[in-house]
Amino acid sequence: MKLTDILGQEQVIADLQGRGKRAVMEELCRPLLQAHPELDPAKLMEVLVERERLGSTGIGDGIAIPHGKLGGLSELLLTFGRSVAGVDFDSLDGKPAHLFFLVVAPDNSAGVHLKALARISRLLKSNTLRQQLMAAGDAHDLYEIIQSQDEEF
Repeated sequence: MKLTDILGQEQVIADLQGRGKRAVMEELCRPLLQAHPELDPAKLMEVLVERERLGSTGIGDGIAIPHGKLGGLSELLLTFGRSVAGVDFDSLDGKPAHLFFLVVAPDNSAGVHLKALARISRLLKSNTLRQQLMAAGDAHDLYEIIQSQDEEF
C-alpha cells in the first residue's frame, strides 16, 4: 500500500490555519467532505474526537496522526496538512505538532487502517523528510515530497 494511492494533491493543505486540536481536525476533514459529500461532518468529527479522548494522536517530533473508523465508508480516506506555526496537540513529547495525516477508515477494516498508520509512521521517522516538508513551498511541493518518499518504501 502506497499513501499516494489514497492521497491526492487535492487532499494536501500547505498552511493549516487552525490553532487548536479540534480546529485543525475540522480543517483536515474539509477536503474529504468535498470529495465525499455523502459523509456526515458531525459523525466524522465525533469519531475523531472520540479517538482523541482515548489518548492524543500527537506522536511527537512535530507529528500528529488523528484517525478513526467510520461506519458506511467503503474505502480508506486520507488527508495531509502542515501548520507552520504549530499546534498544541497534547503530543507525547509536549511539543507542538506541525505535520498532520488524518486517516479515516471503514469500521470493518482493521488491517488496512493499521497498515496506513504504520506506513505514515515509518515515512515520518526521517528527520530529513520532516525538514523537507516544513521547508516546502505549497501543496504541490508537499505532495511531490510525499510521493517521492512513498516510492522508496
